[in-house]
Amino acid sequence: MNEPLRSLLELLDLEPIERDIFRGTSRAALVPRVFGGQVAAQALVAAGRTVPEERHAHSLHAYFLRPGDPGAPIVYDVDRIRDGRSFTTRRVVAIQHGQPIFHLSASFQTPEEGLEHQEPMPPAPDPESLPTAEELLPEHADRFPDPTVVDRLLEARAAVDLRYAQDPPFLTAGQRREPRSQVWFRTRGKLDDDPLLHVCLATYVSDMTLLDSILLAHGRGGWAVGDVVGASLDHAMWFHRPFRADEWLLYDQQSPSASGGRGLGTARIYTQDGQLAVSVIQEGLVRVPR
Repeated sequence: MNEPLRSLLELLDLEPIERDIFRGTSRAALVPRVFGGQVAAQALVAAGRTVPEERHAHSLHAYFLRPGDPGAPIVYDVDRIRDGRSFTTRRVVAIQHGQPIFHLSASFQTPEEGLEHQEPMPPAPDPESLPTAEELLPEHADRFPDPTVVDRLLEARAAVDLRYAQDPPFLTAGQRREPRSQVWFRTRGKLDDDPLLHVCLATYVSDMTLLDSILLAHGRGGWAVGDVVGASLDHAMWFHRPFRADEWLLYDQQSPSASGGRGLGTARIYTQDGQLAVSVIQEGLVRVPR
């Protein structure tokens, strides 16, 4: 396990300060606000710590309300909505400077048998055949107007090995493509077996690239090249089958629509052996600077 991954796990290890109230810290993000995947993952940690261990997260629905301040702690207030015979529901509000910045509802279920089917895994290249961020980004540093962008992107991916199956939008600005993208990802080190930890790390990564497919349809490179302004608005995930975040996962993403300054991204996360593990939907703010 490398030091950035160890630091990320410490970030997810929230401090309990009262019954159902937790405190988390932040680390530097690519933009001057708290990374959305971080606050979503921390909120899910807070919810999960009030739920019996035998009940596993199966869905979350969240809204990003205000930009988070990376220099201030975040308080997570958990509301125990329901404890049923099979399902547990929690609501979490993330608070900074006395105001809510994020709202999450999460549901947990006791594992049980049932009907089984899934959408098949799409074709994708072998992750080991793809360049790492350390190989890809410095080679194309001249594409970015700000010379610090490459270092910031590498820092953001230091805990997670994230590899693009096709050229990412910041390398193909000006070229319109099919609104679909794929990345493989896994943590840079082995993790404990706690299912909640793997779900929370997938939640963290899920906010990194989901809006890319929107940019591809319009030939936009994104914030890194300065031709759009964007932010996550809401986020939903369904956890279908067990998986490990320290083993390769395929994040297959596409965008069915963009309008009104917003774009929608939908995605499936598959294990390397083809099991559909997670479904994801996110709407984001996508504005073209005037």
